[in-house]
Amino acid sequence: MVTTINDLHADVLGCALRRLDGRSLAAASCATAGLRALAADPDTWRALCLAEWPSLGSCSRLLAALPPRQLFADAFPFPSTDAATAGAGELSLPGELVSAVDIYYRGTPVLSRVVETPASSPWFLGSPFRVEAVERKRPASPGATTTAAAAPSPEEMELRWVVVDPAGGRAVNVSSRRPVAVDRHWYTGETLVRYAVVLGGCKFEATVACAEGTGDVAEVSLAVEDADGAAVGGEGTLRLLAAAMEAPRKGGGEREREAEEAKRRYGEFVRRKKGRKESKARREALVDLCCSAASAVVVLTCLAAVALR
Repeated sequence: MVTTINDLHADVLGCALRRLDGRSLAAASCATAGLRALAADPDTWRALCLAEWPSLGSCSRLLAALPPRQLFADAFPFPSTDAATAGAGELSLPGELVSAVDIYYRGTPVLSRVVETPASSPWFLGSPFRVEAVERKRPASPGATTTAAAAPSPEEMELRWVVVDPAGGRAVNVSSRRPVAVDRHWYTGETLVRYAVVLGGCKFEATVACAEGTGDVAEVSLAVEDADGAAVGGEGTLRLLAAAMEAPRKGGGEREREAEEAKRRYGEFVRRKKGRKESKARREALVDLCCSAASAVVVLTCLAAVALR
C-alpha cells in the first residue's frame, strides 16, 4: 500500500516530473532526496529547454557546452537589473556569442533562429552592437509568421532571446518576452514590436518588424542603447553581458507580473532618457545665450570705442 510519495515507483515519479514546467520541477526537487535525484535527470531538463527554446534543437553544441539544467537556470529567469558593471573589466569577455531566438504567437512557436556572432575582432569591439536574427535582405518566409488568416496581433507575439557564451558555459535572457511598446514605422508602415530589458543602466532592445497588412516578419534585431540614447559598442556590450551572466537572477514569478515589471522599467528608462535630453538641451540653450550675450557686449564695446574716438 502506498502511504507516501516515496513509496511510488521511480518510473511513475519520473513520468510525473517530466510533465512539470521548469519552476515546478525545481520546486519538486527540494521536497525529498529521492525527488531531487529524479529531478536531476539531464534528459528531462533537455526536453524542457527544447520546449522553451525550440531553436536550440538546431544547435546541439549549445546543449553539449552547457548542461541543460544550468542553461534553464541561467536563461529562464530575468537577470538582475542591478548587475554591477564596475567589476566587469575583471571578468573574462566572451569570444563568441550565440543567440537563440524564438517567436511565439498565441503560445505556438512560429519562428526559430540561431545566430552565431564572433565577438573578438577589432571591428566588432569598436562598432555599435547589433545582431540580426532575420535580415531585411533575407526575410522570413510568409508562412513562418502565423497560419492565421488575418494579420497577427502584435500584443499576442512573444519573443524569447537568449544569449549564450559557449566557452564560458553561461547564458542570459535579454528579452522582456512580452512587448513593452508597439510602434508604426513612419515611412514603410511596418509594425515595430519592441521587447526590452534594462541591464547596468543600458537598454537591450529587440525589435520585430512586421510587414503592413500581412504581418509577415521582415526583420528581427537586437541593439543596446545607453542612458543618453547612444548606441553601445561591441566591447561595452560584452562587459554588460559578462556582468549579467555572473549576477544573480531574479526569483521566478508569474509571467504576467514579470512582463509588467519589464514594461515598467522600460518606461522608466525612456522617461530618464527624455529628461536627460531636455536637461542637455536647456544647458546648451543657456550656453548659446551666454555666448550671444558675450558677443553682443564685444560688438557694443567696439562700436562705443569707434564712436568715442
